[in-house]
Amino acid sequence: MLAKISVNQREYTVDLARPCDISMPLRSGKKNVNAFYIPDVKIEPFGIGNFVGAVSRGGSCNVNNIFFNPHGNGTHTECAGHISKEFISLNHCLKEFFFPAKLITIAPEKKKDDLVITLAQIKKAIAAKPLNGLQALVIRTLPNGKNKMTMNYSGSNPPYMEAASLEWMRDHGIEHLLLDLPSVDREMDGGKLTAHHVFWNYPSQPRMHATITELIYVPEKVKDGNYLLNLMIASFENDASPSKPVLYAMK
Repeated sequence: MLAKISVNQREYTVDLARPCDISMPLRSGKKNVNAFYIPDVKIEPFGIGNFVGAVSRGGSCNVNNIFFNPHGNGTHTECAGHISKEFISLNHCLKEFFFPAKLITIAPEKKKDDLVITLAQIKKAIAAKPLNGLQALVIRTLPNGKNKMTMNYSGSNPPYMEAASLEWMRDHGIEHLLLDLPSVDREMDGGKLTAHHVFWNYPSQPRMHATITELIYVPEKVKDGNYLLNLMIASFENDASPSKPVLYAMK
């Protein structure tokens, strides 16, 4: 089903019948992606008195408690509140949900003991197929096995992004960055989180509307190119939320 959608006074024709969900589902237990030594997701029946929220255990309906941390348990979107002294809620920062986006695929470069996505790689990939009005950048890294869906990144020094690449994105109008890694910054960087600070321009002139989405998964069948991104979050008053980014091909 083709539809014309207007975003920032530009009109895009997209196929709404073929959404590509690039989020990871959350399951109870260890069969999830995990980072930063955050405990596993727990989904378990609520109980009080004689009531148990599980039909399989004699309850009248299913009522589950869910325990998780968005930063290490699956796909999540975060705002400048992730690094700010003051409380900043993603629910108040993200007020628009459709953005012209580009999907690129990059094999991080070896630099000493690290694997890094560099500014040069970003520039080259974007130049291959420019998109007027580009607001969101989606990065798929190589290798891209399905093991990313259940990877435990804790203590593994996973790939990260060169801070200069985030500065370049900020200065070229990219407001929403999505990637399939646990963080834009090095796992152990002494708490600097330089790339986060640069992208949000915090604390000098914070980009309150800008977001970073981590731990996505883009299937192999999805080709690099231009898409319309629908970035959906849960309405938590928090610096981050589990999210469901969906790509729609442009016609």
